[in-house]
Amino acid sequence: MRSAVAALAAAGAMVAPGWAQVNDLPGGPAVNQLNLHAPATRIAADIAWLHWMMLIICLIIFVAVFGVMFYSILKHRKSLGHKPAHFHESVSVEIAWTLVPFLIVIGMGAMATRTVVAQKDTSNADLTIKVTGYQWKWGYDYLKGEGEGIGFLSTLDVAHRVASDSGRPEPMDDYLLKVDNPLVVPVGKKVRIITTANDVIHAWMVPAFGVKQDAIPGFVRDNWFRAEKTGDFYGQCVELCGKEHAYMPIHVKVVTPQEYTAWVEAQRKAMQAAADDPTKTWTLAELVARGEQVYAANCAACHRADGKGAGPIKALDGSAIVTGDPAAQIAILLNGAANGAMPAWRQLSDTEIAAVVTYTKNAWSNATGKLVQPAEIVAARK
Repeated sequence: MRSAVAALAAAGAMVAPGWAQVNDLPGGPAVNQLNLHAPATRIAADIAWLHWMMLIICLIIFVAVFGVMFYSILKHRKSLGHKPAHFHESVSVEIAWTLVPFLIVIGMGAMATRTVVAQKDTSNADLTIKVTGYQWKWGYDYLKGEGEGIGFLSTLDVAHRVASDSGRPEPMDDYLLKVDNPLVVPVGKKVRIITTANDVIHAWMVPAFGVKQDAIPGFVRDNWFRAEKTGDFYGQCVELCGKEHAYMPIHVKVVTPQEYTAWVEAQRKAMQAAADDPTKTWTLAELVARGEQVYAANCAACHRADGKGAGPIKALDGSAIVTGDPAAQIAILLNGAANGAMPAWRQLSDTEIAAVVTYTKNAWSNATGKLVQPAEIVAARK
């Protein structure tokens, strides 16, 4: 017996360290979480209250109905000498079992209506942000309010994708939730979210905010939130959107108004510095250097840093399309391919597309010496 206990303890010691190093993620999932996320908005708090209230009502109904049923079965069974009653109808019973459930449903609906109506009231927003779902990343465009004109893509951190592909990722609290560019919003401000998609149906959800909104190609939907505290809050795409569905996280960073203003100024300076003249003629070395950065931020998650691809994702190293006519590769980047398995990348600038095409044509074993200028991308978009 003692040896068996020792063996179990040793087995537990082999498994436990990995789990022991994973902690609750503030603003995200908790270890062995059973309840809803801790609310960071009034709507989320109302949803949590409704969740528990509905659960309690259902529990009371369950106990009452099954209590009466089992009491009747036990106390009025034939072995105690009871005989079945013979009746065909009872107006009182018919009214009771129709009216009581009706009143319960009306009461539950009345409690939920206030929250549902509040969820759809997107008027008087301080900020309006368009959220676009791509396979498999999010695009954020600040349309109105402080920060208007800012736009960027938010992609899973490459290190997390590499860890996932390894099959033995190191324990980390934010596993598959870390992104390169989080959505930044100010605390206490009403933020209207307009969702749409570029390819297939996605869904933008941040549990701590009580927000879940489908993003549908060709349509726009809206929702809103007002974060009541600063911090980092996490979510994921919750619509099955393809093979990379698990690698489409959401990270919202809520900061103070002063920090938000500083972030807006920094973003605008960065955008001005990164703005490229599409008529500029680049050298091969310049395009390769720029393209390597674009590839690492947008392409490496699927095609891998070494260009070898993975599973159904085609390799770029040695690819006939990459080493062949640039027009074919440009068309794929602008329009996508394989029924959306390869998404379109029109959201990238002309210089970024030209750079990443040039990089892939000259990286790894693809020593083609070919380069594509931004002006060629401008022409291809027409």
